[in-house]
This record gives sequence, C-alpha cells and structure tokens, in this order.
Amino acid sequence: MQALLQRVSEAAVTVEGRVVGQIGRGLLVLVCAEHGDTDTISSKLLEKILKLRIFSDETGKMNHSVQDINGALLIVSQFTLAADTSKGTRPSFGRAAAPELARGLYDGFIELARQSGVPVQTGIFAADMKVALINDGPVTIPLSISPTGNI
Repeated sequence: MQALLQRVSEAAVTVEGRVVGQIGRGLLVLVCAEHGDTDTISSKLLEKILKLRIFSDETGKMNHSVQDINGALLIVSQFTLAADTSKGTRPSFGRAAAPELARGLYDGFIELARQSGVPVQTGIFAADMKVALINDGPVTIPLSISPTGNI
C-alpha cells in the first residue's frame, strides 16, 4: 500500500464543481491499494502517518505529528501511485489493486482514521476529482508498506 503525504495549510477536493472534502492545517493523504494489500497493512500505514513527526515545533524542527498539532486529514484515493514507468512512455497500472478490493481498503482506511480522533475529510473513490492545496514547507513524503508489512 502506498501513500503520498503533503503537509498543507489547506486543501480541498472538488467533484463536478462541488467541494466534497476540505481541511485547514494537516495532511493531504493520497492513498493507493496494490495487489496483496490487506487491512493489516492499511492499519500499519495509517499508524505511521498519524505518528510521523513532520510538523514544526516552536524552534522550527520537525518534531510534531498531525495528532500533536490537532491537524486534519484529507484522504484521497489515487491509483496512479502504482504507476510502473519502467517501459516506454505510457504508465502501466498493473500493480494497483482491483477496484473492488481497493474500495474496501480505502473505506477501511478512512474508518480507522476517523476512529483515531483526527478530523477526516475525503474525496470520492473513483471519481474525477480536482485537488487544490497549499503545500506547507513544501513537505511531501512518500510512504509504502509492502505486502509483508515492511515500511
């Protein structure tokens, strides 16, 4: 399972001209389920995201997590994180989980995030979304957990 985190001062997702998810300070989390991913892997990824110390403390060092700063999560499904660009110029998305599995993992990831107490907003699975953000820093961090559970 893969995620791309962007530390934001604000972010929003629009579908068909309507804002469906919007946050202030926090993390935009683009999430991709791949073949072999499980709820356990999804849970490990979320745990890492919630505890990752990428927000500045009073001295400017990255010492605080999204939980520490009372930030929010905007979670967006992003199957293109599974792109394989090793051959040719057209990406292959064969590593992405089938839509049925991916939707279940995405929904489970969101539910776990909501249970954490962090405010959560989302995009719409498989929709044509427009994502707007102000990347704070900028700070952008890729995370992935293999089917064996290694980060």
